[in-house]
Formats: sequence, C-alpha cells, structure tokens
Amino acid sequence: MSIPLIIEFPVMAKSPVPDQSRLDRVIAEARRHSSEREATYRERALKLYPWICGRCAREFSGVRLRELTVHHKDHNHDNNPLDGSNWELLCIYCHENEHARVADEAARGRSPGDQGPVATHNPFADLQKRLDEKKKN
Repeated sequence: MSIPLIIEFPVMAKSPVPDQSRLDRVIAEARRHSSEREATYRERALKLYPWICGRCAREFSGVRLRELTVHHKDHNHDNNPLDGSNWELLCIYCHENEHARVADEAARGRSPGDQGPVATHNPFADLQKRLDEKKKN
C-alpha cells in the first residue's frame, strides 16, 4: 500500500496594484527635475558660447536657436561645471551624429578616443631626393 504524497505549495499573493496617482507624481517630478537641470545648463551654455555649431559651424538665432543643443563631451549629463568645460554647442544633426558615432564605436568594442591602425606609408619620404635628381638632369 502506498501513502499518497501531498505537497502544499504556498499561495502566491496577487501583486499589488500600483497606485497610479503616486506613479504620476513620481514621473512628473522626475520630468520637472530633468527639465530644470536641462534649462539651467542650456541657458548657461548659450550665455557662454557663440550660437554656432561646434562641428558644422552653422550659425543659429531666433526661432532656429532651438536646433542648437548642448553636448556633454564626457557624456555625463550630471557633470555641469560652471565654466562650461564639459559642454559644446552642436546642432541637432551633428549632436545625433556624435552619439551615433559613439554607439558605433561601442558596438565595435572600441572606446570613442581609440584610433584605428595608423598608415605607415609616407608618399613624400624621398621627395627631396627626387627633386635633387630632377635638378641634376
């Protein structure tokens, strides 16, 4: 005769329903802090630097000024020194290109500052010798 094996599993309580109003408050506060932080360093950068893209050298003013963004050189948005040494103003296109370039380098397993193989051929290595020979002839 066999004894039936009875295994009791603990009853899992339903996951609590998130308090929607609390979530809304947290999200609103996070967005407010983000926009305050952005407005602060953006305004400072616009006061410090000329309204010119640091890459393509396009000038911005008036309504088009919104296309000029603040790029953090070290990619740390919390590193905002008062002298602006971690910032550069880039247009939205150059800013996107910069972040895409960094992402591409990361996908290749290289850091953005790494340099690929350097060419060793110097086409002008014996230029002086060739010019001297040409003078003799």
